[in-house]
Amino acid sequence: MRSVDEQLARVIAAAVRPAPVRVAISESQGLLCAEEVVAERALPGFDQAAVDGYAVRSVDVSGANASPVQLPVVGEIAAGSRQPRRLQPGQAVRIATGAPLPTLADAVVPLGYTDGHQAKVTVNRSVPSAGFVRRTGEDVQTGDVAVRRGASIGAAQVGLLAAVGRNKVLVHPRPRVSVISLGEELVDVDRTPGQGQVYDVNSYALAAAARDAGAEVSRVGIMSTDPRRLREVIEGRLLLSEIVVIAGGVGGSVGDEVRAAIADLGDMDVTRVGMHPGSAQGFGRLGPDAVPTFLLPANPMSALVVFEVLVRPLIRAALGKKNPYRRAVSARLLSPLQSTKGRRGFLRGQLLRDADNGEYLVQPLGTSGSHLLASLAEANCLIMVEEDVTEVSVGAEVLVSFLAQRG
Repeated sequence: MRSVDEQLARVIAAAVRPAPVRVAISESQGLLCAEEVVAERALPGFDQAAVDGYAVRSVDVSGANASPVQLPVVGEIAAGSRQPRRLQPGQAVRIATGAPLPTLADAVVPLGYTDGHQAKVTVNRSVPSAGFVRRTGEDVQTGDVAVRRGASIGAAQVGLLAAVGRNKVLVHPRPRVSVISLGEELVDVDRTPGQGQVYDVNSYALAAAARDAGAEVSRVGIMSTDPRRLREVIEGRLLLSEIVVIAGGVGGSVGDEVRAAIADLGDMDVTRVGMHPGSAQGFGRLGPDAVPTFLLPANPMSALVVFEVLVRPLIRAALGKKNPYRRAVSARLLSPLQSTKGRRGFLRGQLLRDADNGEYLVQPLGTSGSHLLASLAEANCLIMVEEDVTEVSVGAEVLVSFLAQRG
């Protein structure tokens, strides 16, 4: 029996990051930048008002704290104005936030510092030079790196790319994941199951899990186990995917048919891994591009746990993430639990936080059966129990791995 760490090392070693592609910045969110984005112009590109007010020479209002200063208002500048304007000594210009400062003005007096009059304004407080002004290049200078290679592109990075005039950016794309379900007992959710039939859960659940991990997902759905047809489908998906996930292709006659269908496509290692649920599984690299391919258990609960432990880290590594693993914390157990000897347990749990001391607490959920999918839907973590531990008592410290946040 192979250990979880050994199997995970084999999987991560197969990670291949897709070649960078250039995409519109609106499509770049959540991806890693694959280039150094250098600003070709300063940001802001001109001196501009930071508030609504009056553009002035700071020296003309320097005494306003001691005695109000009156200045004639000789015009108005709106945001987006392209009309050059020159300020003379002893004058003020009404100005909107974001509007360019007139020549000779070096400060803006906020409206709240004045009486707000249109023709002659009374200034009640002085402002220093550069007060309430966004200076040229104050944010980004020409030649500065706006977004670094390897940076995760979020809302702020998208905004910065737009601000420096970039409409496209080179990124590491999402790995393409194909999800296939196998099983003569399966029917799609738009049909009514007959005697002995069940809905196809795996292709929907695993596709959602892959999408949550950051992949571009193709849910192939239920496929025939006819060896010829199955080979055609898998061979086709290998040409279109960076990762292929086949649920229900491990044990029994179906497993035999799957292995026969893909025998000459590459090496598929079907083994038992020291974990529960989901011990029986397969992993190999198939096709001319040695595409990482997984055979997962038919049981949806087991398939999702194996996906979380092994497939998700591969997707995150293919995305270029420095740490492809979920965050893990230590938590105190609220109920006793049991685990299978010789296998690392990945057991469902509800992670809580003590309001008084901030300590993490965890309540095991549905640990008595690997088939209990509803308990995984309620879980927000996996409780990890080492191979040599079979019982954990109330109050003991356990390591838990976060699952996706629930709203």
